[in-house]
Amino acid sequence: MAFLVNDENFEEEVLKSEIPVMVDFWAEWCPPCRMLSPLIDKLAEEYRGRIKVCKFNASEATDITQRYGISAVPTLILFENGNEVERRVGALPESKLREWLDRYL
Repeated sequence: MAFLVNDENFEEEVLKSEIPVMVDFWAEWCPPCRMLSPLIDKLAEEYRGRIKVCKFNASEATDITQRYGISAVPTLILFENGNEVERRVGALPESKLREWLDRYL
């Protein structure tokens, strides 16, 4: 299962992580987010220890969503060494998500 992050633990869990981190910015009211959720959890298990996979409820927190300019969900951001390195907006198929993540292994 993906790790849940919020305004309080984002810096520690994402920005200070020693491994790459993919953050899924989602919202409960978003059908594509709900569709993507089981896949995000599956990838979290499969990539454990190599890429940290997190979920951030964009409708509950504002500081982080504003800082990263989240205006649409789902938005997936990959962080490496505390910096945003790549971003995808919208629900991606499993093959595209794996291809994207595998570049950072």
